[in-house]
Amino acid sequence: MQISDLPYPDPGVPDARSGPRFLLWLGRNQLGGQLKSLAWGLLHFSAVAGLPYGVGYAVQAVVDGSGSRLAAAGALIVLLGVAIACGDTMLHRTAVTNWITAAARVQQLLARRTAALGAALTRRVAAGEVVAVSTGDVEKIGWFVEALSRFAAAALTVVLVCVGLVIYQPALGVVVAIGMPVLALAVLPLLPRATRRADHQREKAGRATELASDTVAGLRVLRGIGGEELFLDRYRRASQEVRRAAVRSARMWSLISAIQVLLPGLLMIVVVWYGVRLAGEGRISVGELVTVYSAVMILNYPLRHFEEIAMAYSFSRPSAQRAARVLALERITEPAGGLRDAGVPTGDLFDPETGVLAPAGRLTAVVCGDPDLAGRLADRLGGHPASRDASEPADPAVAEPSVLLGGVPLDELPLDVARTAVLVQDKDPVLLSGTLTELLDVPSSGSVRPDEALAAAQCTDVLDALAQASLDDDPMNARITERGRSLSGGQRQRLALARSLVTDPEALVLDEPTSAVDSHTEARIAQGVRTLRRGRTTVVLTSSPLLLDRADGVVFVHDGRVAAVGEHRDLVRSEPRYRAVVTRETDEETAVAARTGPTGFTTGTGSGSGASTGTSTGIDTDIEIEIDIDIEETA
Repeated sequence: MQISDLPYPDPGVPDARSGPRFLLWLGRNQLGGQLKSLAWGLLHFSAVAGLPYGVGYAVQAVVDGSGSRLAAAGALIVLLGVAIACGDTMLHRTAVTNWITAAARVQQLLARRTAALGAALTRRVAAGEVVAVSTGDVEKIGWFVEALSRFAAAALTVVLVCVGLVIYQPALGVVVAIGMPVLALAVLPLLPRATRRADHQREKAGRATELASDTVAGLRVLRGIGGEELFLDRYRRASQEVRRAAVRSARMWSLISAIQVLLPGLLMIVVVWYGVRLAGEGRISVGELVTVYSAVMILNYPLRHFEEIAMAYSFSRPSAQRAARVLALERITEPAGGLRDAGVPTGDLFDPETGVLAPAGRLTAVVCGDPDLAGRLADRLGGHPASRDASEPADPAVAEPSVLLGGVPLDELPLDVARTAVLVQDKDPVLLSGTLTELLDVPSSGSVRPDEALAAAQCTDVLDALAQASLDDDPMNARITERGRSLSGGQRQRLALARSLVTDPEALVLDEPTSAVDSHTEARIAQGVRTLRRGRTTVVLTSSPLLLDRADGVVFVHDGRVAAVGEHRDLVRSEPRYRAVVTRETDEETAVAARTGPTGFTTGTGSGSGASTGTSTGIDTDIEIEIDIDIEETA
């Protein structure tokens, strides 16, 4: 695989059982690139290791006064120099290719897993950790994959040189052959501590990244409540913790580096001292002493790769562990395969878990007393059940039943078909940067034009604001900043609603689509959505009386099950729990309402003669109080 061939047609199925297994899987899948890098590395390191022999041969030729041997030594040194240059160039080329292709494979795997999990990803993994995995962790994993082949080439070169020195000059070669393994293994006792400190540093950095991400996302709110300094102090403290952890980790690595310098120096002193004694006794020549001395000097270069691979593994192992943890997440139920060729189903949308039924072609409002339950229900209706780790065996006995669309389980449909059939707009939808035309350029049925969707979502003022920011006064060409930060919360919400309406799915699930707009705009949006989605299945999870009053039917969910079904006005009169959620009654008011009749007057039997009838005063009052709170954010 070359860089020009990216992206991968199929990045494969990763072994996500652990970080080391994931790294091993990456190495196996890049075996061809690793072997190329190993071959060029052997050429490079072998040529470097051969220089001492050429230098020693030249020195001995000078001592012996042999011009022909000196010329041969010069030719050998030139040839080794060419081999070094060629090997180094190609080693760098293949190693960087391994790095980039490994990082690209991991990024593709993460992108696919993110697309499969959707909103469930950030509920299982912190946002800061997701950012760390997709950016810095990918580079560290690629670093280890790239360094592995260079380390293998360096290790083989050290072994070959030690064997060659034993054959060339046994007296000194044995000293080098014994000393080199000691140099290579001396830092092993320090690696576990260095790894733990590196893990601690990664953990602190992930927390700081998560805190920074949350702060940036909520900056507008923080400014509104004057909480900027509080979060700034928190980030300062988190940043200082990262700095201290980095310093502790750097101290350990500096100690390892110092040992890597000290021990070769000691070996060099031993070789020189012993070699001089042997030369003085006439047991070795001056050229042989120079050769062995130069070889020990040169071997410091490949030995550096032992330290690098230790650092690369220590830094990449927690990164690979985090990546494996994300890649191990999957949907609880996988497609059964029976409906692989089925088209987009139509019909009622039904959730067996809660009993929520959204009739086909109707606007159904769902009221949940628990906001968290509303979010989970929206995900379930969209075919996004809770995710689990792949390493955890699925228990069919506790698996959640699939949501049905027209009697067809969504979990048995291909993922792209399920997404086409049911679209879920989250409570906090994301707007990508780009023009408004690009924002509304989404897969759709073609039945709803962008201007119709914008009108139904009441985006007139948004278009006016964008037209002023556009160079040609065309709001469709105006650029929207990242996550729509240049717009107010209500404007972002309405543009996201327009995007969902343009998509025109068979079933549209909206989770609190008007929570950030004023009551007058909310009423117009309710009517616009009702008109535009006529004949299509629409589910709105909300507690707004304005939306509830315009729905074809209302479903009230209490304690995870459907408690009542009907129209908004009827449920307000007959269901105290529903009325408490919609009108924001306190617990005391709900208790009073439970003891009174629908009219608010006591209906219990009393001790008087008239009390035996069990009737109220006969006065029927029907009072509805709706409090509209304008929470439209200003830009």
